[in-house]
Amino acid sequence: MRYRLVIFDWDGTLMDSAARIVACMQAASRDAGWGELAPESVRNIIGLGLPEAIATLCPGIDPDRAELLRSRYAWHFVEGDHAPMRFFPGAEEGLAGLHGRPGQRLAVATGKSRRGLDRIFRESDSGRWFHASRTADETLSKPHPRMLEELLAELGVGVEEAVMVGDTEYDLEMARALGMDRVAVTWGVHAPERLAASRPAFTAEAMPELFDFLHGRAGVGRAL
Repeated sequence: MRYRLVIFDWDGTLMDSAARIVACMQAASRDAGWGELAPESVRNIIGLGLPEAIATLCPGIDPDRAELLRSRYAWHFVEGDHAPMRFFPGAEEGLAGLHGRPGQRLAVATGKSRRGLDRIFRESDSGRWFHASRTADETLSKPHPRMLEELLAELGVGVEEAVMVGDTEYDLEMARALGMDRVAVTWGVHAPERLAASRPAFTAEAMPELFDFLHGRAGVGRAL
């Protein structure tokens, strides 16, 4: 196998959830009286922890309004928006195939909350594929590498045996800070040129390319 541990981002990498995140953040901002947020501004912060995302989107926001925005976002995401969120085509099959390899370890490092990730695990029956996970509310937010350090320690894997897969510069810079290999995927929220600045070992433009690379099959996609 190419890597003993593969760590995946969630939103924009495995699950097609960007549109729902944008809609819910825009609704929460209106509820909190902050005003309208541009879709591209919200897409830019996907991957960060919620407090860090709000601080970036709403510079100078006071603590009370930030808490109101946070609580309204959580409400809209869980209760107010019933648009379905699905895995990107090929993701479930690819994860199942990797999980079935002897000795292979899979993990998640996400800007979601623990409550949110566990809910998705239950609803999609996907938690069974992963040996460990970290969320932004139980450690430090991306791009700080703390969650990767914790996953490596928990699973007993050296940094040279692991890879981070993500669709944002926050994912890639988190891994870069540790000297961990990183794979960029181009179907998420950050543009390929932005991802390239983090010098990924490989860039996948389609889901089959990603899993071919992770399985160690040669001649797929492109390295940067």
